[in-house]
Amino acid sequence: MQRKLNFFAGPSVMPLEVLHQLQDGILEYNGQGLSIIETSHRSSVFDGMYNECLALLRELLGISDEYSVYFLGGGATLQFAMVPMNFLRPDTAADYIKSGAWGNKAASDAEKIGRVRYYYDGTADRYTTLPRPEEVKAGEDSSYLYLCSNETIGGIQWKAFPDTGTVPLIADMSSDFFSRPVPVDQFSMIYAGVQKNLGPAGATVVIMKKSLLDKQNHNLPAYLDYSNHDKNDGLYNTPPVFSIWAVKLVLEWIKKNGGVEGMAKRAALKSGLLYNVIDSSSFFYSPVDPAYRSTMNVVFRLPSEELEAAFLEETKKAGMLGLKGHRSVGGLRASIYNALPVEDVEALANLMKEFERKNG
Repeated sequence: MQRKLNFFAGPSVMPLEVLHQLQDGILEYNGQGLSIIETSHRSSVFDGMYNECLALLRELLGISDEYSVYFLGGGATLQFAMVPMNFLRPDTAADYIKSGAWGNKAASDAEKIGRVRYYYDGTADRYTTLPRPEEVKAGEDSSYLYLCSNETIGGIQWKAFPDTGTVPLIADMSSDFFSRPVPVDQFSMIYAGVQKNLGPAGATVVIMKKSLLDKQNHNLPAYLDYSNHDKNDGLYNTPPVFSIWAVKLVLEWIKKNGGVEGMAKRAALKSGLLYNVIDSSSFFYSPVDPAYRSTMNVVFRLPSEELEAAFLEETKKAGMLGLKGHRSVGGLRASIYNALPVEDVEALANLMKEFERKNG
């Protein structure tokens, strides 16, 4: 099999080593006589795997005992509603950073539940930049301040995070989770769909400061109530077993490759390869403010849509997939998540140079 060079934005590339482990272990898990995906989530077999996975999450990201950690289904999209349902209290507002598609969708859902106030709205700049973290202040009557750490479609990323004082800071980190160290203690809640950097689609990691539940709304449907998941260590209902098993294997791969610090170095190297081509070119360009360029999703353009179409044809001939920009914005986008080999990014950078030589 000749593997493609996978630049899809998600679900996205996984470590080849992990794919082999999943292939080898799918029929029988650790000599137990059955697959992990056939095993009860109340069994000791699952319990051992699950606790190892949670322990790795805590170890690699430096999560203290002040926080609960568990998995939920429904992707980040379910969290768009769960967060305000649980924490947007009556007679208060929630502050949102309107930074692009995913921050905007979260805010739109929150508006259906309570009063939303936009600290920042990037519409005028077409979501190509972010406010300076030190300038971001939540309102005194705010239930929480919400942001998306990396906008997958727009290719912008927070490099540091606001200090919100006593107001809870909540973040969707789906597309740059585990790509760099994170000051977890600065947040009251972090969540992330795993299908970018940690595994296959189907699971969302929730990291929640236990004291945040003291500010929770009540009388919620059972699954939408974070306290039910907290009390049951994420096992209130049947969890996404296969995805969790895959996440455990990816976490082991991350640990073996330098942890989140190692992933940050990989991200800087790979994104630098592409941004160096873009910045040294009069042909390719990026619309994103250089101060907030994503190290996960490199967004770029060519002088015309016809040239972009021709470039995409060249990438397909070279076995590269997923380089077309999101349908809402067009252009080109290279998603270069943790597991994407450096050599694949080098191949793309070289193709970009050659395409400019022939067409520039």
